[in-house]
Amino acid sequence: MVLSLGEFDDGAPVLGRLHSECLTGDALFSQRCDCGSQLEAALQAIAREGRGVLLYLRQEGRGIGLLNKIRAYELQDGGADTVEANERLGFAADQRDYAMCLPMLQHLGVKSLRLMTNNPRKVKALTDMGIVVAERVPLHTGHNPHNKLYLATKASKLDHMMGNEHQGEVDRA
Repeated sequence: MVLSLGEFDDGAPVLGRLHSECLTGDALFSQRCDCGSQLEAALQAIAREGRGVLLYLRQEGRGIGLLNKIRAYELQDGGADTVEANERLGFAADQRDYAMCLPMLQHLGVKSLRLMTNNPRKVKALTDMGIVVAERVPLHTGHNPHNKLYLATKASKLDHMMGNEHQGEVDRA
């Protein structure tokens, strides 16, 4: 699904986000992830700009689906991190495929993005498809005590570009 605001025919880079569906974070306001707060921040940024695009991708649980995501949560409750949980279930750490984004962006006439993401794989996927990522706009939001390990794991194992507080260093008093 695509949510868009404004016109994109001037050739200027468009503020945008590729957001993978997260029922627990987006609709149920789970504190286990930063998805809901990233979605909200992206929509607010697009509204402030008066122009932008959000691609809402049906790739729940980094592509493993809702049921398997809930199974992964159970493993996380037992001590596994988010990557280990997916792998114990027989999945890759991140199974998402961004190929569906190209026809969506082409339909809108978007050739260049100012991409709101912390995920370098999204930047690479778009670039590999011929979409120019003119700027990566960080989304450092939704940090709380319940998702500290999750965010640190995204930084250390999935190479997400997070703020320093999620790079594994010890809290300072």
